[in-house]
Amino acid sequence: MKATQPVPKGFHTITPHLTVKGAQAAIDFYRRAFGAKELRRHAFGDTIAHAQLQVGSSMLMLMDEFPEHGTLGPRAGETGTVLHLYVPDVDASFKRAVEAGAEVVMPVEDMFWGDRYGIVQDPFGHRWSIASSCEELTPEEVMERAAKVFSTGDCGGD
Repeated sequence: MKATQPVPKGFHTITPHLTVKGAQAAIDFYRRAFGAKELRRHAFGDTIAHAQLQVGSSMLMLMDEFPEHGTLGPRAGETGTVLHLYVPDVDASFKRAVEAGAEVVMPVEDMFWGDRYGIVQDPFGHRWSIASSCEELTPEEVMERAAKVFSTGDCGGD
């Protein structure tokens, strides 16, 4: 057996692993929406037991649902998880995701914490926040802006 690193090359210590109904369609969507590259696939006929994708500098794993084993994807609108994607151009990336079939949950806006940020939901029920960092703020500056936002209800930056 060949020795290996505890965290495989190209991975970070946390890697999202999504369960979807229709893994092949999800892979196709992630290619169109986020420029994903498929690196590995283990399938049983048309059922994908494991796929490894690269999105930017991060890895994403996904698989088809296996209801007989209690492995199900989210139902539309019923997920508490958001995958956060930092990109060089949030407006272009957000537009690309929507053109690929994502639904707008929150349009892109300048946010009080210094990011330009929006949220989409993919056709498989997973939510993605997409952002570009625009300002480097101190925690105190963020808190000052947050206090203003939560007193007025306006989420944007100055």
